[in-house]
Amino acid sequence: MTSTRLPGKVLQLIGQRPMLAYHLTRLHESNETVYLATTENQTDDILVDYAISHNIPYIRGSESDVLSRYYACARAYGLDIIVRVTSDCPLIDGELIQAGIQEYKQAADHRLYLSNVLTRTFPRGLDFEIFSRELLEEAFLHAKLPADREHVTPYIHQNRSGKVNFRHVTHPDDRSQYRLTVDTAEDFRLMKILIEEYGADKLGVNKVISLLDNHPELVAINAHIEQKKL
Repeated sequence: MTSTRLPGKVLQLIGQRPMLAYHLTRLHESNETVYLATTENQTDDILVDYAISHNIPYIRGSESDVLSRYYACARAYGLDIIVRVTSDCPLIDGELIQAGIQEYKQAADHRLYLSNVLTRTFPRGLDFEIFSRELLEEAFLHAKLPADREHVTPYIHQNRSGKVNFRHVTHPDDRSQYRLTVDTAEDFRLMKILIEEYGADKLGVNKVISLLDNHPELVAINAHIEQKKL
């Protein structure tokens, strides 16, 4: 709720629903359980209330040490495979995530980090990372840099241990220039248009990409926004 560029963004309304509701609906299309890992701040009590009223399992922890929140969640709920997503992506694709989970499971490699993040071809806002509790625990125990702990996975995806294996989920056409995450007022404006006027929340990833391909005027709304660096 204390986002620096767009405070309270996840509960801002698009149509008659908060942005978080679209995000959760899309995630549930993966047919996996979704967990909320939020802070102990009083400002995030409203998110816990939302989780309770919508039967979303949750955990609370440090605002800055998000890695510790993830690890606490994995331990509390007995999770062996973790899929990391962020809550400001209302068009995230649950079916795409499920395909990634199946590929991860078939690899049967506890040292594997599988994502569509490192080799970026999908629009930003469809990001997911899949890794084992083993790799998460290793990061929790050994990551020292503040950025590693705030952003959860750098210790893993930068292979600080030297023992991580990688797979990359890619789109056949590079559309990494498109921005479907919500971090600024311009991002939110685009998302409102996409959902309220084009029903993008009902579209799969390829149809959303086609929509953007066909409407460069929409892409231009937030094309100038730069993603925050680690």
